[in-house]
Amino acid sequence: MATAKGKIKTVFFCNECGFESPKWVGQCPACKAWNTMTEERINASASVAKTVKEALQGETVIAKIDEITLEKDDYVPTGMQEFDRVLGGGIVPGSLTLVGGDPGIGKSTLLLQICRLMGQKGHSILYISGEESLKQIKIRALRLGEFNDKVELMCETSLTVIEEVIRRKKPEIVVIDSIQTMFLEEVTSAPGSVSQVKESTGVFMRLAKGLNVSILIVGHVTKEGTVAGPRVLEHMVDTVLYFEGDRHGAYRILRGVKNRFGSTNEIGVFEMRASGLTEVENPSEFMLEGRPKDASGCVVTCSMEGTRPILVEIQALVSRTNFGIPRRQAQGTDTNRLNLLMAVLEKRVGLTLNDCDAYLNIAGGMKVTEPAIDLGIVLSVVSSFRNKPLPPSLAAFGEVGLSGEVRSVSQIEGRVKECKKLGFTTCIVPETGKDALQEIKGIKIYYVASVTDAIKVLDEV
Repeated sequence: MATAKGKIKTVFFCNECGFESPKWVGQCPACKAWNTMTEERINASASVAKTVKEALQGETVIAKIDEITLEKDDYVPTGMQEFDRVLGGGIVPGSLTLVGGDPGIGKSTLLLQICRLMGQKGHSILYISGEESLKQIKIRALRLGEFNDKVELMCETSLTVIEEVIRRKKPEIVVIDSIQTMFLEEVTSAPGSVSQVKESTGVFMRLAKGLNVSILIVGHVTKEGTVAGPRVLEHMVDTVLYFEGDRHGAYRILRGVKNRFGSTNEIGVFEMRASGLTEVENPSEFMLEGRPKDASGCVVTCSMEGTRPILVEIQALVSRTNFGIPRRQAQGTDTNRLNLLMAVLEKRVGLTLNDCDAYLNIAGGMKVTEPAIDLGIVLSVVSSFRNKPLPPSLAAFGEVGLSGEVRSVSQIEGRVKECKKLGFTTCIVPETGKDALQEIKGIKIYYVASVTDAIKVLDEV
């Protein structure tokens, strides 16, 4: 409902996708979610007028694509190689990056470490916190090491004040912790609401592009694992990074799900210590630490995360069920994939698994959804079902189809070389990838066309 002046109006936003509706509806027309519409009051005309005024202040530039040149200094390295890998080489000036993750996972620690490293290189940093006081940030900073005067702190939640400070100081890098605490006076809803998060991100986007300032935004995630706020938030920013891992575990994974300046699905691996986050240069070696000896149901497979091959250990436990319906549970991968592969083993191989409980775990806290781990899952289930350990020097990878065939996967040679690098002497790979794989000394390769062939190889080795 609009007022007499026609400035403030009431609209309804979807908490899931950010869809805007002039009236309340039970089901969101965009994402089809039920009971997600919330009422908020916005000052639309003031926001639009401000946006148009700022747009008219700049000069519109039209350029031919062949006249645009790329320079080496378009990427500014942070000094943290794992972080730079995910970004594609470093922070791009004028970019807007969103870092999401569960509470307590280490988002603020990661960004504060980056501020420390870049401050030591002479870059001007402005760290703006809406959640912690200056003394709280200082206590956390003492664990990370020495900071110089290039890193400045500010505790503020008003976007009007923050915008004025950024325009006046013009730092090279700005960190906002977090976007859910920021509010714009023109928007009457509470901080963290859909309209506040959307408008606040729009302000930071204009500042980043207009002043050529790199802005990193911290965003909390919902219980579904997505960034809290409207889905349009991820479309507005240039880069979306997710900081994953068990808050009680040692390892953290920084995953890029969107990057306008580099490839996606790259990951960076970190270890949480008392002095902060430490980079893990060889994740495969760390993921395989503490492997059990002579234990059935354990096999190593290779997954590609972007351009990096990572070896992970798959552990399966198959036992007769005590109930009418067998239980199936997977940690680190999709449970439905486990059910599908067990159905393939029962239909194509003849294993009686319909009365067995099955538990699957990806050791090390990794979350892997790539189909290349299918063959590893199959062999671990067979090993546990037979209670026969597999050789510790064996690795296997390949996609398994519903007919029991083993399909080829990408970058087979890189996967095999990673296996050889870590001391594996035997590797089971899809037969269809034979032409793409050259002979590699020091490792014996078995080519299989089906799950049956792969199980026969187990009897040979």
